[in-house]
Amino acid sequence: MTETEPTPASSRRNVLILASSLALNMTAISIMVVVSALVGQTLAENKALATLPFSLQFIGTMAISFPISMLMQRFGRRFGFTLGAMLGVFAGAIMVVAVYLGDFWLFAFGNALVGAANGVAQFYRFAAAEVSSAVFRPKAISLVLAGGVVAAIFGPELAKWSIDLLDPYIFAGCFVVVMALNLAAVGMLQGLRIPGLTLAQRKETGRPLLAIVRQPTYIVSVIGGISAFSVMIMVMTATPLAMVACGHAFEDAAFVIQWHALGMFAPSFVTGHLIARFGVLNIMFVGVAMFAGCIATNLAGIDVFNFWLANLLLGVGWNFLFVGSSTLLTETHTPAERGKAQGLNDFLVFGIVAVCSFAAGALHSIFGWAAVNLGGILPAVAILIALVWLRGRRRAALPVS
Repeated sequence: MTETEPTPASSRRNVLILASSLALNMTAISIMVVVSALVGQTLAENKALATLPFSLQFIGTMAISFPISMLMQRFGRRFGFTLGAMLGVFAGAIMVVAVYLGDFWLFAFGNALVGAANGVAQFYRFAAAEVSSAVFRPKAISLVLAGGVVAAIFGPELAKWSIDLLDPYIFAGCFVVVMALNLAAVGMLQGLRIPGLTLAQRKETGRPLLAIVRQPTYIVSVIGGISAFSVMIMVMTATPLAMVACGHAFEDAAFVIQWHALGMFAPSFVTGHLIARFGVLNIMFVGVAMFAGCIATNLAGIDVFNFWLANLLLGVGWNFLFVGSSTLLTETHTPAERGKAQGLNDFLVFGIVAVCSFAAGALHSIFGWAAVNLGGILPAVAILIALVWLRGRRRAALPVS
């Protein structure tokens, strides 16, 4: 597949298509956030396995990250992104059948495929960076993520609307909507025009992967991505379970997740500007502070207000850390190295996140809601230490005036 060199107008079109496609993908994921653990709890004989299907989404994301990155290095972004959206269509169909049959393990497999589709969509942010100047790059990344605002508004609403769509098979209608959203993304992505690597760039392998990984900026970008997702996933995954256990209605849980998703993506309209104005490390420090506020709020009470405020802070903290980490990652590799550098980053991030997601269900089932929140302290402290370390190295490298 050959792709033409983009003009400034086509670059803007590419960012718009990527943002729209991410909006469709994340709307499907938002539906999964609201219903996956609840469906898992309904279908699983062992209730401690309730969040296993949702955890397998991150196994799917991890498993596909490196191969899809290398595949797009060879065949281009549009080919890989289309393949990912088709996986989402197939996943939705499998989950409809799983609910119809009452098959927990088939539902878990469908979740893994949803994760694979989402793993491909995670590369939208890198594609946006590739069609942008160095100055505009953090803004392009954040603008693509801003497409998730649509998901924040419509995902939980679609979950509530479709929960009884195929009554008496509760939740099956949600997965029909997941199919439709991914099918719409397939069509949207056909307008994408991002130039592939030249023949010379494809032949060039760049530095060894170990040399890339050993860069302090790369190390901190990976730790940032892991921390951003680990804290967010642990708390978010267990939130619907905790709210239902506390006697709150499903509609209340959907409302909280809706505001959480808004917190994740609405700041993207300004995060790139904030990074350009105050520096990427400062914005990431603010993200850590947001996580601290989230944990403190959840530990302070179990009213709907506590869940709402904590998940809002959680979303904003994730946004600042994730956009910041993605921006740092783009500083660490050449075009010829992007496949392996980006692929390894997402492989590491989502591999560890999968463990955290499953741990959230187990912690909540065995030790309760407070344990889930306390478990988020370790990754938050890890990125705090990493940021202090990188800032110290950068200041030491500055010329003495």
